[in-house]
Amino acid sequence: MPIFFQQQINENTRLGVWKIEESEEFFKGNVPQHRDVTHPHKRLQHLAGRFLLQYLFPDFPYELIQIADTRKPFLPDAQYHFSISHCGDYAAAIVSKESRVGIDVEIPVEKIEKIMYKFLSEKELDRFSLVPDVGQADEVDNFNEVTTLWSAKEAVFKWYGDGGVDFRKQIQLLNRNDENKTIDCFFSKSESELVVNYKQFDGLVLAWVVS
Repeated sequence: MPIFFQQQINENTRLGVWKIEESEEFFKGNVPQHRDVTHPHKRLQHLAGRFLLQYLFPDFPYELIQIADTRKPFLPDAQYHFSISHCGDYAAAIVSKESRVGIDVEIPVEKIEKIMYKFLSEKELDRFSLVPDVGQADEVDNFNEVTTLWSAKEAVFKWYGDGGVDFRKQIQLLNRNDENKTIDCFFSKSESELVVNYKQFDGLVLAWVVS
């Protein structure tokens, strides 16, 4: 069973990352498809993400999932709070019985350095030592770093769930604790102080918020 990573955050909250190696038929035998997805690989990601929900909590009623105007999936009675993300051959999900959650999974790519000024403020660029002219030897570390910060902001965006967020201005990444793998964050749109957890694998970045 290709569960790539899982973590019991507390007795009411679990997360997991699934490496997609199965066929579409495998997932369709277990999970209803809630919307039309024409691209075959995106459809596979969609199904794998929903499969993960019931893998984490076997009684998760995914047949009741609805989609908000902001495209955020939710359960009408809020029996569970959940968030899903997918990238490449990976799907990630976080589910909680009591807390709002957000998750994001990313595959680091060098081109993210070219757009980091669109989602990181000048203070963040300075705070995380991201200078414009990096040397060749620093490039690999740099795009992994930038991807982690992007993923952290995506997790906050999904935690919020109501859209209309200015990543550069309204999601402010502050102190990072390398030992605990957390980043303090202030989300000005809801005046929320958050802690973003992150994990870096070989060729994969995961970030999540529980609050």
